[in-house]
Amino acid sequence: MIILHQRLGSTRILSWFLFSEEEVMAEKLRHSVFIVSFMLCWISVSCYSETLPPSQAQTLLRIQYILNFPSLLSGLRNGTDFCNLQPSSSLTVVCYEKSITQLLIIGRKDTPRLPENFSIDSFVTTLVKLPDLKVLKLVSLGLWGPLPSKISRLSSLEILDLSSNFLDGSIPPEISSLTQLQTLIFDGNMFDGRLPKGLSSLSVLAVLSAKNNSLGGPLPDSLGNLENLRVLALSNNNFSGEVPDLKNVENLQVLNLENNSLGPQFPLVSSKIVSLVLKMNRFSYNIPENVQSYYQLEHLDVSTNRFVGPFPAFLLSMPSMTYLNIAGNRFTGMLFEDLPCNNELKFVNLSANLLTGILPSCLHSRNKVVQYAGNCLATGDQSQHPLSLCKNEALAVGILPHSKRRKKASKFVLALSISGSVVGGIVLVGLIALLVRKFLAKEAKKSPTRIIEEHASTGYTSKILADARYITQAMKIGALGLPAYRTFSLEELEEATNNFDMSSFMGEGSHGQMYRGQLRDGSYVAIRCLKMKRSRSTQNLMRHIEMISKLRHQHLVSAVGHCFECYLDDSTVSRIFLIFEYVPNGNLRRWTSEKHARRALAWTQRIAAAIGVAKGIQFLHTGIVPGVFTNCLKITNVLMDQNLVAKISSYNLPLLSENMDKDGIQKDGCPGASKGPKNRRVKHPEKFDIYDFGVILLEIISGKPINSKNEVIILQNQLQLSITADSASRKRVIDPVFSSACADESVKTVMEICCRCLHKDPAERPSIEDVLWNLQFAAQVQDAWRGDSQSSDGSPVSSSFQPPRLQLTVPWQ
Repeated sequence: MIILHQRLGSTRILSWFLFSEEEVMAEKLRHSVFIVSFMLCWISVSCYSETLPPSQAQTLLRIQYILNFPSLLSGLRNGTDFCNLQPSSSLTVVCYEKSITQLLIIGRKDTPRLPENFSIDSFVTTLVKLPDLKVLKLVSLGLWGPLPSKISRLSSLEILDLSSNFLDGSIPPEISSLTQLQTLIFDGNMFDGRLPKGLSSLSVLAVLSAKNNSLGGPLPDSLGNLENLRVLALSNNNFSGEVPDLKNVENLQVLNLENNSLGPQFPLVSSKIVSLVLKMNRFSYNIPENVQSYYQLEHLDVSTNRFVGPFPAFLLSMPSMTYLNIAGNRFTGMLFEDLPCNNELKFVNLSANLLTGILPSCLHSRNKVVQYAGNCLATGDQSQHPLSLCKNEALAVGILPHSKRRKKASKFVLALSISGSVVGGIVLVGLIALLVRKFLAKEAKKSPTRIIEEHASTGYTSKILADARYITQAMKIGALGLPAYRTFSLEELEEATNNFDMSSFMGEGSHGQMYRGQLRDGSYVAIRCLKMKRSRSTQNLMRHIEMISKLRHQHLVSAVGHCFECYLDDSTVSRIFLIFEYVPNGNLRRWTSEKHARRALAWTQRIAAAIGVAKGIQFLHTGIVPGVFTNCLKITNVLMDQNLVAKISSYNLPLLSENMDKDGIQKDGCPGASKGPKNRRVKHPEKFDIYDFGVILLEIISGKPINSKNEVIILQNQLQLSITADSASRKRVIDPVFSSACADESVKTVMEICCRCLHKDPAERPSIEDVLWNLQFAAQVQDAWRGDSQSSDGSPVSSSFQPPRLQLTVPWQ
């Protein structure tokens, strides 16, 4: 009682609350008791969650107060069990060992600045009272002012996202002391100054994004030392000067430097780059020839720069290129009708250059968007300039219009040629000046765009452009949501599994035992234990491990690390532990064809799951060299994460193929491994995965579990007959759960591609690209049928998900 008196500062007031029971009416008594309870809750620790120290609970309430009691934090009050709050899109609190480890507060995009009495210093001072924070996301909260250096006191941070606020000033250099950071996002603020030079100390940093700020100056050379960096996004700032050498950043996949003042040299990056955006900068000279070695490059945008010289035609035929934009430069050279193009190329913009010749025939395709106005191409339309203009302009920037020169030509002859060309160019300018002016006056300045719509076609073999309506956020970020691949210690695994206790045992297959473990940061993993033969060399094992570390995709159950256990006598490897991400939501059959499932997936969700599986197969076939074929594809080996994103948990890794018989058939019987004669398996290895995928589609459509080849044949025949019949017949074949909520054309499209996947002749089965296109088309038809209602293909993955108590299918069992 004495303590309470001191804290309240008034003994008389507290005594009135506690001892006035006989002096007031019953209604006033109830009111007084409520007030006393509220005050005691605020003062004592008894009202806070038993699993959370009172100081951290007070910190959350203090944060609510400093943020001016926003509606998204209305659930925070005295007595709240903070560690068991239901996660929402605006607030997530995660605890581990009686301490808050993750705090996500996300407001609306149009949230205004907080009032003038807001203090960013007080706010950060409060935050650092949560010393075990690993994930901190404070997005669109109206925060303003310079970010205090004391943010570095949160030494355990692995993810820091302060995007879409009003933070200004310089990024504090002390941020470099957060050595555990894997993701650092400052997008959409008002930061100025330079990037801290000490960023090289962030050795595990995978994502660095500071888009849409006012940062300037040269980029620090230390960026080239971030060996684990995968995404570097610095668009829409004021950076200038040369881009640092990034060749040693071998994991870099995305480099976005749009709308700065960088240049003039083309950036030096690793050959593993996937997306390279240099739009609206000051890069000049030409694109170097070594770019054609970027075999994973899908997206290249160098538009609105100062590039000169012959257009590198190899860009059109690069193996992974889907998007190419060179508009607004001074590329020269002649295009030819027979120039090759990559079939996967979907968007090409050649506008506003100095190109001559004929548009390549490979660009005359219905599934491509091609823009080419403002050149001197022989297209027969008014979007092109006269040929003489391009030649003359090429001379003005010092580029010869002819294509090839002899390497051993003398300098004198070369100089004479240039001089003669310049004189000829001057004469040409005088002759055609009036004609050019008259011509340009009549030309429309708007560049025409050739947009071709594609319809369902059984002969389609190209990749479909990702459509944001049907592709979930998890698919867009790829494997970037996973932690960096690393080596684990045996002690870590023993701690995670309680010394491999039977309570963590998940099952055993032909490829070893599987355990579920919980790491120190609270995340769950699946751990496979493999016994190795003494004959296996460590060098050979490391080649396998390197391959496994690269098989990371949003639709694969990906490995996050490994651990070696060695014999004491000769130090050879006795056991390998492969650590995979934990996928908590059961397998796809549980959501489609099990009659006692929690709830069955709608048709739109089933198409999304099928697209996810198909993209996983596509990555296995084409995402690495050599591809991974003849995988163990079953619907029970397709797992669903917390956002119902499908992940393939079973694929054919050489390291796991010790248990094979002499015919190459796994002992546990993978579907597709033994179908057809052996010579066909060698000739068409990818088509057996297509067959297995067809079986999965068959079960998705029918809602019936399939456990034998005879059941496949029966259902396939029913589908084949219903395709040529009417919609009523098709409704009798499909799962009645969604029969009244699906577009007939959508169902028919999926049925057709399913039957083609199950064709007896492997050569007649469709490619995975063909499968993807048809599924995407079915999703678009379904979406149009449903109107503008929201697609149900999942939401962005929440890093705070708590795994439910569901049985997990063992990967590679």
